[in-house]
Amino acid sequence: MGDDRRRVGSAPMYEEELAFAHQLADRAAGIALGMFRRTGLQVDRKPDRTLVTEADLAVEGMIRREIAAAYPDDGILGEEEGGTHEPQGRVWVIDPIDATANFARGVPIWAVLIALRVHGESVVGVAEAPALGERYAAARGQGATLNGTPIHVSEVDEIGQAHVLVAEMKTLLGGPDAVAVRGLVDDSWRDRGFGDFWAHMLVAKGSAEVMLEPHLSLWDFAAPQVIVEEAGGRMTTFAGDPPTHGGTVVTTNGVLHDEVLRRLDGARASASA
Repeated sequence: MGDDRRRVGSAPMYEEELAFAHQLADRAAGIALGMFRRTGLQVDRKPDRTLVTEADLAVEGMIRREIAAAYPDDGILGEEEGGTHEPQGRVWVIDPIDATANFARGVPIWAVLIALRVHGESVVGVAEAPALGERYAAARGQGATLNGTPIHVSEVDEIGQAHVLVAEMKTLLGGPDAVAVRGLVDDSWRDRGFGDFWAHMLVAKGSAEVMLEPHLSLWDFAAPQVIVEEAGGRMTTFAGDPPTHGGTVVTTNGVLHDEVLRRLDGARASASA
């Protein structure tokens, strides 16, 4: 389908795939909301001790069936049923319920994450958060939106004026980045422990400037990455490399990214000296 896709210059426009992802998000939202805060919701623990609910399984199953019907040649990777991590070709990446623990405990900060990656690059991303009434979406080269309205990162250019977010503080403060994380928190205007997809979306829409995660899976960052970048921000590992499955992730408004990376690198260098 790539040969007849509309292009701007030499860059393909993924309008069809983005529209398809929106359709999937509509159906997924209905399934998940129907189970959210439902008495008797089945919740189990996977071998890695993370939670999985019947909503995770139902949403991923539906999305997989729809993708297989619409794009039979595309690969699929989902949190619950696995799939291909190969960087070549077209691969849809699904997190049926991001922040499953929130979902299971009745906290409304959770989302269905749907992404399309082409040759290892996220080109379409939708983060559907129905309990919040928020849908973030982006396609490469088309900008990012919240409920259809364009969003953009902030222009804050000083850590002292920045809203810094962190996830898994216990892990961050127990690892090699503890000094840098403490420094960023101490020097920031405001810090909060918002986690999961929503913290990255807060950066994308200009409500925060920095988000630090000690490790994220591909299905956690595939959709947020294109949304953040299309909103003008940056997402890398703590070392400044493209995010990888299971690696660290720092998301910023772009303006502060190099400073955050310098702080992280400098703290590690001092600790190892």
